[in-house]
Amino acid sequence: MLACLWPVVAQSYPTKPIRLVVTYPPGGNADLVGRAVAGKLAELMGQQVVVDNRGGAGGVIGTMIAAQAAPDGYTLMLGTSAGMMLGPLLSSTLPYDALRDFAPVSKVMVLPQLLVINPQLPAKNVKELVALAKAKPGMLNAGSSGVGTPNHLGIELLKSMTGVNIVHVPYKGGGQAITDLIGGQMHLAFSSVPAVLPHVKAGRLAALAVGSAKRSVALPGVPTVAESGVAGFEYSAWNGLFAPARTPPAIVARLNSELVKGLAAPDIHQRFIANGGEPSSSSPEELRRYMIEESARWAKTIKVAGIRIE
Repeated sequence: MLACLWPVVAQSYPTKPIRLVVTYPPGGNADLVGRAVAGKLAELMGQQVVVDNRGGAGGVIGTMIAAQAAPDGYTLMLGTSAGMMLGPLLSSTLPYDALRDFAPVSKVMVLPQLLVINPQLPAKNVKELVALAKAKPGMLNAGSSGVGTPNHLGIELLKSMTGVNIVHVPYKGGGQAITDLIGGQMHLAFSSVPAVLPHVKAGRLAALAVGSAKRSVALPGVPTVAESGVAGFEYSAWNGLFAPARTPPAIVARLNSELVKGLAAPDIHQRFIANGGEPSSSSPEELRRYMIEESARWAKTIKVAGIRIE
């Protein structure tokens, strides 16, 4: 009987404002993406979509609020790759299971990560960087914003796929890592495109490659790591839209249809590109499958690197 009612519910949905939980404070990348998504869904669905910033504990607080909400389509969450995929792999104490407690709606945005080096380093491409690291094992330092962060895992993935010995140096934030990279205390780093693009344009850093499967729209002349000789390398941060588990499939399908339509809009495309990201929609099934495949790949990298956060 419930299955028969779901299409009827979806036709009338939504009848009141929708809450979109963003698991980070206002002003950051997740917040900017969440507000763009909220505005476009409100425009297409004829109901207000209210952003509810619930930062804290690395996104865990907001994630739990969304997971425990009624599965009626009126609470959604903008999930991140760090919170929905990497966090559960790095810690066994998280109070949620991303695949069990959420219904994927669609991928929203891919945020390509850029491999940058200090310009004084004698390497003009990834092959030369790998050769240099092999010739001087343990001599190159890679900075990150902390142990277990996405840019740390990008370095570990590169190390595991090329067999090089590069020393990871964790910082308390990405800003200081980039400052020290410019100053010569660090040799290389992975970082989001917006964080380092001004330094690349000014010549303070040299961009070797992007970690994504395809070239970045913001830097079309920079090859991917895979193109540069590390076949199969893929490393990008991403955002996705999720509903609580057991949300009626018809409502998930309606949300997916409207979001896919919204992400194709020129204004959304321009906003995301300006923020260093690229719109990337999917079906709910594609997002779930992507999460499973990515989790398996990153679990191997994390195990090899011996990373654990408790």
